[in-house]
Amino acid sequence: MAKLLTGLVVVFTVGLIVACSSSDKVYQNNHIPPIEKNPFKFLYVRYFGEQVWADQAAQASDIPRQTVDIALINNPQQTNKITWLGHSSFLVQLPSVTFLTDPVFSERVSPVSFAGPKRLVPLTFNPEDLPKIDFVVISHNHYDHLDKMAVKALGNSTHYLVPEGLGAWFEKMGVDSDNISELAWWDSEQRANTQITATPSQHWSARGLFDRNKSHWASWLIEVDNKRLWFAGDTGYNPYDFKEIGQWAGEIDLAFIPIGAYAPRDFMKDQHVNVPEAIKIHNDVRSKLSIGMHWGTYPLTAEPVMEPAEQLIELSEQTKQGEFVSMAIGETLRLK
Repeated sequence: MAKLLTGLVVVFTVGLIVACSSSDKVYQNNHIPPIEKNPFKFLYVRYFGEQVWADQAAQASDIPRQTVDIALINNPQQTNKITWLGHSSFLVQLPSVTFLTDPVFSERVSPVSFAGPKRLVPLTFNPEDLPKIDFVVISHNHYDHLDKMAVKALGNSTHYLVPEGLGAWFEKMGVDSDNISELAWWDSEQRANTQITATPSQHWSARGLFDRNKSHWASWLIEVDNKRLWFAGDTGYNPYDFKEIGQWAGEIDLAFIPIGAYAPRDFMKDQHVNVPEAIKIHNDVRSKLSIGMHWGTYPLTAEPVMEPAEQLIELSEQTKQGEFVSMAIGETLRLK
């Protein structure tokens, strides 16, 4: 009952904290009707649905983690590094550019500090120890992907590439308009020798009860140093969008693809892929190497906490292109 009351507090708090867009435009997915999810439906599924929810907090000790090697990530002689900071947050360091994906530093992904999903694994780094960030890509306007604490920590020291309709939120956070680029799907921006393109995903957006789909959601293609990296953001699966991305890009050298937060399946299917669908995306975009994300950091859904990574190993023979692996939170992977 205490958990249910906490959930209700969050719902009504969300109703009071409304981040409305100045635009009347409502954004859509390409191949399915609007996803009709709200906190009330989630609470019903969570507390009155048939699926038994795993106690992910009790399983947190199983999550692989390590302290971020600050000396390594700040060593300019060591390039071609990928560090998983947890959830959908990656620090990508290439010879000519350093960028972040969906940085989230908060203990809770919630509109309030006293309730809502709490980190299973504490931050394995101090945000002030990160190297200079050339730009940040944001997939959409949900608390576990767009974090006030992270944006306040980074401030105007970097440039933000965001989906259409989301720039006003950053300006309210004190970010200068010159440091924000809003891109519609298939729009590109050139930053130095890096081309960044907003590509489709299948999801939805809302920060309160009255701003549903007032900003878009996106995946991101980053082309630099003759390499193509693709960040899937948060997405459900369809057999069209990702094949189109693969055909448009030609081939992806490195992809970041969600593998967790998929149960109960009937509730999550349209918005979150499971592991078999993540592998389909890996194959559709023609990725040489994919890294699983969106698991092991916040208790968002019903599956056991280690199930996504374990299933990825079990189903790895289904990857028709290259490798598809998972990492430890805080781990730095050196790329060839």
